[in-house]
Amino acid sequence: MGSVLINIVIIATSVLLVLIVLVQNSKGGGLASNFSSSNQIMGVRKTTDFLEKATWTLAIALVMFCIVATTMLPKQTTIEKRSFFEDNVPENAAQVPQGIQTAEGVQTEE
Repeated sequence: MGSVLINIVIIATSVLLVLIVLVQNSKGGGLASNFSSSNQIMGVRKTTDFLEKATWTLAIALVMFCIVATTMLPKQTTIEKRSFFEDNVPENAAQVPQGIQTAEGVQTEE
């Protein structure tokens, strides 16, 4: 239940962050400049300050929520799945034919 809740919080934070970034413009314009009534109340500079602080706050919150979600993952031991070919290797490996060069040197009869 906790992991579902943290996932919902991460998704909501991500959507809010995307919306806040879309409202901004790197040159100070953006969608925020179209709201003339809000500019009269807060002023243009205060609006951009709010948007910048909201962006940083949501970005930091998103990182923290992701770290919390990672720590909430169940601690499981991984079972190594072997391939079909690894499972079917014969017990006695094939011998290298005599006179064949290998990394160790030329095979000779013993």
